[in-house]
Amino acid sequence: MIPAARISAAFEILADIEARRRPAADVLKDWGLSHRFAGSGDRAALAGLVYDTLRRRASARWLMDNETPRASLIGMLVLQRGETIETLDALFTGERFAPEPLTDDERKALAGRKLADAEPDIQADVPRWLWPSFEAAFGEDAIAEGRALAERAPVDLRVNTLKTSRDKLLAELEPLGASATPLSRWGVRMPLGADGRSPAVQAEESFQKGWFEIQDEGSQLAGLVAAAKPGEQVLDLCAGGGGKTLEFAAAMENKGQVFATDSDKRRLAPIHDRLARAGVRNVQVRTPRGRVSGGALAIDDLDGRMDLVLVDAPCSGSGTWRRSPDTKWRMRPSSLADRQKDQAAVLRAGARAVKPGGRLVFVTCSVLPEENDASVKAFLADHADFTAASLPELAKGAGLSAFARFSSSGGTGLQLSPHRSGTDGFFIALLHRK
Repeated sequence: MIPAARISAAFEILADIEARRRPAADVLKDWGLSHRFAGSGDRAALAGLVYDTLRRRASARWLMDNETPRASLIGMLVLQRGETIETLDALFTGERFAPEPLTDDERKALAGRKLADAEPDIQADVPRWLWPSFEAAFGEDAIAEGRALAERAPVDLRVNTLKTSRDKLLAELEPLGASATPLSRWGVRMPLGADGRSPAVQAEESFQKGWFEIQDEGSQLAGLVAAAKPGEQVLDLCAGGGGKTLEFAAAMENKGQVFATDSDKRRLAPIHDRLARAGVRNVQVRTPRGRVSGGALAIDDLDGRMDLVLVDAPCSGSGTWRRSPDTKWRMRPSSLADRQKDQAAVLRAGARAVKPGGRLVFVTCSVLPEENDASVKAFLADHADFTAASLPELAKGAGLSAFARFSSSGGTGLQLSPHRSGTDGFFIALLHRK
């Protein structure tokens, strides 16, 4: 496919996403299945056009003074990829497979509108109804954070210390441009290719050997705060595919016990192969047979026994907008309220499993105070036997003095974000049971 034809196809895909409010990944997959002539390079380029347009949807529409998929994509090409009217004219020719030429209105908008004149939420590409929350989280840095969340994310890896060291992994992946992550002592960062595509790290022999897992540095930092130790009893209550379960097992040197479970057994499905590849021997996977009241898991036999419980809580996913930009435009206020209820339920379940003197780590991939500080404060109000660790204690436990600048707006934990820490958006709170 020529570049102009890819743009025309992207218009079609964006229109489908908007008309049926479907996840972008599903629409892209369906398009590929119905257009077999498109090769892998075409599909990757189309995905880049679509996701970049969704990242900059609000600012692109404002720039073009129009809300159509065509306007959104043209605005993105200017804002995100630096195209000019002259370079756009070479693509928008109206010839076979190419989009129609720029209209007079489109040329006028591109020539006369400047993004700096737009409202803050537009400049930040954040849904307007979420802007007060976003501003409460980041204050004067809110626009910068929004823009950082509209950029593409690098690929972060976590070295599996059960099998190798970070230095050896860096040497192995040096031809791909690998570098050490600035914060996590277990992290390796892979740069995006010149075309913006992620490196195919899962095709590397070192991945097949279990030397590393794909895991954002922010997620790795949550594991460092939790500080699982050899011989401890640990519960990963919302384990999903098992990223932090694997991190705990490595930190514990396969000594002690990690219990991994989730309310949705489908999310747990990948964990078994990952454990085998990583050489993990101290994890017991508890696949649920059903749900109990409130969505919490039936883990009564673990009550009061755990040194550490991790609650990687349900949330809006606002911290992952770099990777899933379509989700920010599908969010609704009702879904935010639902996630808060889910968080309260899973926190109660996790608290029961913590033994006296043990610790509860609350993590979200969100940047919204309602899902972070507010949830912790509500939990502490109902659980007088728990206290929140101070920022110096968090930093000391993780061995990272840099944490001092990552305090959340409400002061109950850490708020990581692309602009602030160079990671996805994560909130991390450490709670001690008296």
